[in-house]
Amino acid sequence: MSDAVAVRRQLKIKSGVVKRLSKEIGLYTKEVEQNRIKVEKFKADGAEDWDIKNGVRTYQSVSSCPLTLWQRKTRLIDESQRMVRDSQDRLGKATEELRVLVNSAERVDGLEGEEELAEARETLEAASI
Repeated sequence: MSDAVAVRRQLKIKSGVVKRLSKEIGLYTKEVEQNRIKVEKFKADGAEDWDIKNGVRTYQSVSSCPLTLWQRKTRLIDESQRMVRDSQDRLGKATEELRVLVNSAERVDGLEGEEELAEARETLEAASI
């Protein structure tokens, strides 16, 4: 019976990891889009390439706007894109681990109709979409 308890616990943990990573990918993707919109606004306002890359408006008074609002927008886009790729890689690994665990859990006695197993299957379906 302790084997079923341990498997049930691992199913819950690994399902949570897959859900969290899926959410992270969505958030990082949204961040990339928000920063792209800001960069497009810089371009529309006539900012130069250097200003856009570094996220600083040279024609705007630095004292009227804190630099932290305008600094490094394109660098943030690059960083966010790297985080999306990294999260996708981690999601792939976590999904595969969960898939292996679900397959082995299906062979454990006492887990056939358990909520954790059903939730893990749903999480796998949602992650594979």
